[in-house]
Amino acid sequence: MRTTKTLSVTLPPEMLTRAEKLAKRENRTMSELVREALRQYERQQWWDQMNVYGRRTAEAAGIKTEDDIVDAIHAMRRKGHARKKSAR
Repeated sequence: MRTTKTLSVTLPPEMLTRAEKLAKRENRTMSELVREALRQYERQQWWDQMNVYGRRTAEAAGIKTEDDIVDAIHAMRRKGHARKKSAR
């Protein structure tokens, strides 16, 4: 049983030529090239979403610089060490 489905894609002639050359240079089929392009696109979208989330979270916490991040890490570590000492 077939585990893939066919997709028809239209490209401008110049883009198709570049894609064919790239596929040939990398010893890939056009299908493999398109699958890899989609994986890369999905990965970039995920990173973009994580960056937006991180920026919003940092802004809500009042973090504006990398030094603020370092300070927050040290504060959390101090808090963790204090809890461990009080539990003893």
